Amino acid sequence: MPVADVLLDLLFRLLSRLPLSWLHRLGGGMGWLAYWASPSYARRLRANLANALGRDDDAVRRAAIAEAGRQALELPFIWLRPAPEVVAAAVRTEGWELVEQARAEGAGILFITPHLGCFEITAQCIAAQIPITVLYRPPRKAALQPLMEAGRARGRMRTAPADVSGVRRLVKTLRSHEAVGMLPDQVPGAGEGVWAPFFGKPAWTMTLAARLAAVKGVRVIYTWAERLPRGEGYVFRLQAPAEALSGELEADVATINREVERLILQCPQQYLWGYNRYKQPRKGREDEAAGASAGQEPPR
Repeated sequence: MPVADVLLDLLFRLLSRLPLSWLHRLGGGMGWLAYWASPSYARRLRANLANALGRDDDAVRRAAIAEAGRQALELPFIWLRPAPEVVAAAVRTEGWELVEQARAEGAGILFITPHLGCFEITAQCIAAQIPITVLYRPPRKAALQPLMEAGRARGRMRTAPADVSGVRRLVKTLRSHEAVGMLPDQVPGAGEGVWAPFFGKPAWTMTLAARLAAVKGVRVIYTWAERLPRGEGYVFRLQAPAEALSGELEADVATINREVERLILQCPQQYLWGYNRYKQPRKGREDEAAGASAGQEPPR
């Protein structure tokens, strides 16, 4: 393993020993360092946030800068601390009755979680109660892969790779009346999405969430975890859709984007505005998921 990867692994393990309050305090400062170190990142964060809010809100922007750093620095805690301790950090859960109702009715459940708040803890909170399979894409830094896998593949959480086999596993899981979790607001590759409005601007948006929602008998639940101040933990929120899906692919992709917008506007300072949501899709990427998530409709 390269020296840089060894050091990154060691840093993650050392940080995981710190209390969550310390990580969030350090993370707030790290968010500002990243903001000042990268003018392109800073411009993108400001532009995306102002576009969503329809104005330049200095207080929300400053909070968003710090929250992005907290999101990054809480990962060692979420991935490497014992699962019961991580789940206990979600000090309150709101809306779990939606899960109980769906299970009582024998429905498969599609949990849709945007990059809002502590999105890494949501599946762990669910896996503490019921089995869940989450879509998995390896991190860019190879050194983080074993750490991520250690944090995600534990308890009743299973992972499915972002390829044809993984998509088939998700469909099979839903048809078996079990739960699947995914993030809908990553820019997919060419052939894996459609253009749909996101805060009023065209964004290349994955179709997989809409296709999985169309599997017969599936109930969609939107989830996110609000990061509380001073490292006091999280509030895990589960919410029913505000709009019914129609079964028409492009219309449903747009509907899911609107649902995600509604979640984000509940706590805009905790969304990852620095992510390049409006970029062109990646071209030439060898990704088997293209056919499964765009060109081929999963069985109903």
